[in-house]
Amino acid sequence: MQGFIFSLIGGLGLFFFGMQVMSEGLKKIAGERLKNILYIVTKLPIIGVLVGTFVTFLIQSSSATTVMVVGFVNAGLLTLKQAITVIMGANIGTTITAWIVSSMAVFKISHYALPLIGIGFFISFLGRAKNTKFLGQVIMGFGILFLGLGFMKEAFDPFKESQRVKDIFVTFSRDPILGVLVGMIFTMLLQSSSATIAIVQVLAFNGIISFPAAIPLVLGDNIGTTITAQLAAVGTNINAKRAAMAHTLFNLIGVSYMLVFVYNGWFVKAIDFIIPGELTLKNVMFYIAVSHSFFNIINTLIFLPFIGVLEKACLWVVPKKKDAVEIGPRYLEKHLLNTPPIALEQARKETVRMLQLACKSVSTAVNGFFEGNLNSLKSVPEMEQTVDNLQSEITQYLIEISQRNLSQVESEELPVLIHNVNDIERIGDHSENIIELAERKIENKLSLTDDATRELMLMWNELHNMMIKTELALEKNDVNTARDVLGHEGRINVFQTELKKSHVNRLNDGKCNLKAGIMFIDLVDNLEKVGDHLSNIAQSVIGEMRWKIYGKLERKETVEKRM
Repeated sequence: MQGFIFSLIGGLGLFFFGMQVMSEGLKKIAGERLKNILYIVTKLPIIGVLVGTFVTFLIQSSSATTVMVVGFVNAGLLTLKQAITVIMGANIGTTITAWIVSSMAVFKISHYALPLIGIGFFISFLGRAKNTKFLGQVIMGFGILFLGLGFMKEAFDPFKESQRVKDIFVTFSRDPILGVLVGMIFTMLLQSSSATIAIVQVLAFNGIISFPAAIPLVLGDNIGTTITAQLAAVGTNINAKRAAMAHTLFNLIGVSYMLVFVYNGWFVKAIDFIIPGELTLKNVMFYIAVSHSFFNIINTLIFLPFIGVLEKACLWVVPKKKDAVEIGPRYLEKHLLNTPPIALEQARKETVRMLQLACKSVSTAVNGFFEGNLNSLKSVPEMEQTVDNLQSEITQYLIEISQRNLSQVESEELPVLIHNVNDIERIGDHSENIIELAERKIENKLSLTDDATRELMLMWNELHNMMIKTELALEKNDVNTARDVLGHEGRINVFQTELKKSHVNRLNDGKCNLKAGIMFIDLVDNLEKVGDHLSNIAQSVIGEMRWKIYGKLERKETVEKRM
């Protein structure tokens, strides 16, 4: 029992850690190329299904595929609708294992865990380029994840050989609903739908259960396998949780209506019709494999036209919390692209929303710094990630608009909007920098003098007012408010100079700790740079969103970067 408990706890820990490492690596290495590839590949529902089927066929684990999908959604690389199609395909792909089991032992993906961890570590450790190191991190994360799955499966290995387990299968599989429950529970425990199907096939091959009695167990297996995605969604964002729920609802609804055909005998008749010849103990494993594939293919074909309905069901079952961040674009409607003026207006709205989110992330980070509260900082990475995603989505949308017939005014506005989006993304980056400063302050127990705190508060209040006015100026296209923003920037530049002088004086007087002083200067510089980006946005409004005016600002910004 002790070995069982230790293996289970350790497996779960490795599973969650591997998921975290993999997701972080994906976010760092994926960039635009992988995101665009995934978007293109899953642009059509049927393509997403084929991708999910192929990937699961290669790795022989629907659990691993759904975990990857949850990771992609959590990293912002897949939308919920795209994830649903891949999950559908994963359900079909996993049935291949049942076909393989008919002639050989169940494929164990955990065999590759340790090589993956080793390969990933050496790539990360020896790689010189950042992308190479991140690739190693992703591979190592996959390996740790698979290792965790392996430990969880091994923890329940004794149940596979238990006669009591076989007796339970025999007793409860006679009733379809009880059979579904047994198949579901054992798949949850074994953490492997392939293992459950293999047990059912062996029991049928030995004549312990009949083929009709095996079908409910197979159906229950499809519900039980969704627990892995639910575990993977723990600690992820709301869209990742919805992707995991899509997997559960997809299989749960499918099994529910399929039970009707199991009760009236039509399911067995359908399999008899598909497979010519007489059912015997020699080919019963093949019958079970066909049944497994038949259910998942039919369920996918039925749901394929109703992906939008399933998506709405997930939104209803996993509602958005009041403080949750909507990770995808809200206003970028593709069908408006052929009407450039309206499409541009939608892009402006999304840009304003992006700015509001970036400013909120900075505000949350700064408040967490002053309060010394790490819990209040947890939402900032998700907001910053959303800002990064919006940069990509808005830029791609603007590029698509540029391919339409545009007026001179619209053509001049496009590059300005792109520059605004880039400035906003950099504002979001500074929120991450401020989080690091807050963590350094809390973990190292650094404290600032009352004078230093007061000065920072004054500078922050100035920047906070600047952010509010920049949001208003961009949203209302208000030139007067934009000019007020430039006034704030001048005062923030003065703050930066004066605060650094004060800091030097405190160091000379021995009033300030050196590490705390460095942290103080870093925060001042981050606040000042946020002000610079807000100023660029305000100047674009003053220049009436025209490229000719804004081009001067771009050259100025480039020179400052080189300095």
